[in-house]
Amino acid sequence: MGYDEFGFAEDWENPTPLTPPEEASDVPHIPIRESFPPAGSDYMGGACDGRVYRTTFAGATPEKTYAMVRAFLVEEGYADIPLPETAEELLLFKRPRNPQLQLFELRGYVHNPVKILFPRKPLQKHALILELYNEQSEHHLLRFHGFIQ
Repeated sequence: MGYDEFGFAEDWENPTPLTPPEEASDVPHIPIRESFPPAGSDYMGGACDGRVYRTTFAGATPEKTYAMVRAFLVEEGYADIPLPETAEELLLFKRPRNPQLQLFELRGYVHNPVKILFPRKPLQKHALILELYNEQSEHHLLRFHGFIQ
């Protein structure tokens, strides 16, 4: 057994075989907007309760994170939703953490049925939380605006 320049053990005698990459599926991709995930599903790393799909994106910079969110929204059928043009514009929707009374509780950009929120934890520096609301669910608009759960 040998060691590399960083001190990690390298087992040259018993290398781990590489597995070939999985081939692309013949099943076409159906966007979330057309077929919302059922409750309890784990779609693309996010959680869904049948009414709201939540996932978190994190990149090295706010620009890269926001680019990931925008690309995901286009792939999932939300290209027609108006969004901030750049990450700089999105950051304007981030309000400071003040204990005072605020007119809007959420910290982020909101346009039905999409919410792009900033995490409350300061450790998640460049993360964005994406929430997509099921437009076909009962009382969708009331749920989106937080009047019902």
